[in-house]
Order: sequence, then C-alpha cells, then structure tokens
Amino acid sequence: MCGRFVLASPVAEIGRVFGVAERPNLEARWNVAPTQTIATIRARSAGEDGEAAEGGRQLVPMRWGLVPFWAKDAGIGSKMINARADTLAEKPAFREAFRRRRVLIPADGFYEWQAVGGKKQPYYIRPRNGGMLAFAGLWESWRGPKGEPPLPEPLLTATIVTTDTNRALSFLHDRMPVILDAGNWDAWLDPATPPQRLQDLLRPAADDLLETVPVSTAVNSVRNEGEELIRPMEQEPRLL
Repeated sequence: MCGRFVLASPVAEIGRVFGVAERPNLEARWNVAPTQTIATIRARSAGEDGEAAEGGRQLVPMRWGLVPFWAKDAGIGSKMINARADTLAEKPAFREAFRRRRVLIPADGFYEWQAVGGKKQPYYIRPRNGGMLAFAGLWESWRGPKGEPPLPEPLLTATIVTTDTNRALSFLHDRMPVILDAGNWDAWLDPATPPQRLQDLLRPAADDLLETVPVSTAVNSVRNEGEELIRPMEQEPRLL
C-alpha cells in the first residue's frame, strides 16, 4: 500500500520533470498523509469528463483520498487513499475514474513499516539513482450529495493505485504503489489508451529501482514534518 510519502522537490523541478508550465505554490512536504493536499499531473483537459483538449499536461493540487462522484459524504475519501490495480475496472468507486480520469502523482519517495520485536520500524523508500517517482493515480470531481445544492467549487480528489509488491520490498509489505516509467506517462494520462494497455502498466517496479533507508519513528506522527524525517539512522541503506 502507500499511506505516507514525500514531495519536497521545488515546484520548478516538478514542472521540469513532468513537463508542466503552470506551477502553483506547493509547500515542501516530508510527511504527506491521507486527506492532505497533494500534487497531481493530468492531461490538460476540457473539463471533468477527462476528454483531452489542446494537449500537454497540467499540475493540479487535489486532496488525497478519492471521493466518488456519487458519494453522499466526502468523508468516504479517507478510505479511498489507495486503489487495487486488479479491481480498478470493477469497483464502482474507481471504474469511471480508471476509464477517463487518470493522473500521475509525483513523489520523491514513500514510507513503509516493518514489524520488529513488537514495534514498527519505518523505512524511507527512494529511487536508488536519484530523481523523482511517478505513482499511477486516479482522480474525481465531487460536487456534493445528489439532490442538494452543488458546492461552489468542486472538490478534486485522488487515489494512488497499488499492485503486488516486488521481491525486494516484500520484507515490508505485500503491496506497493504502481510506479510508472517516464515512457509510459502519456499512455497512462491519455483517455484513449485501450484498457488492456493500461492493465499492462500496472505491474510492480523493477527490483533494482529503489533502495530502503531506515529512519526515525518520528515519521509515525503526521504532526511531524521536516527533512530530518528522511535522515538515515545509523545503518547503511538496504539496496534493492
């Protein structure tokens, strides 16, 4: 799964890597948690139907935790922070978004925990050779409960797609976020990409893509922030 991640790269760097011109203010974050605002990259579109317009990509802040368009209450989003790759086309909460509203979610890395002697040791998982990650994600626009006056502004929300873990991360968890190679970004974002092609993208990352770094349990609290959260403990990173 993915329940906490890092996005501390400057917005100018995010824009350069993902090819977006609009760069809204983004606060550097070392402990991004569910229901908080995250950065998403989506195809420039004509509106909420997801149909492509003049082309290109845009960076759009959204709330982490997808709220389906038919939801009665936005609180359901706290249970929709992740979406399983193998059921995207079936689950009512995700199937429309999977078909028409897909995003990339930039990250510098993410956290996972290992049970050790009755306690949980956090690990920071980052690209072995530097750079940024692009999680596969879905997005939705919620205008409030059906039958009630619509919200003045739609609530934009997103979820991170997860798949089976790779061999290297299996000591931490049996799920991991889908990490897309740059060469597959356009296919993921394009609403015209065939479903089978999309399914082919939803695979575990290569075993040598990432490294794990044991870090302080300070990251366990969502109230804690700062670069010190990803500082390695007195132990060499575990290469994957």
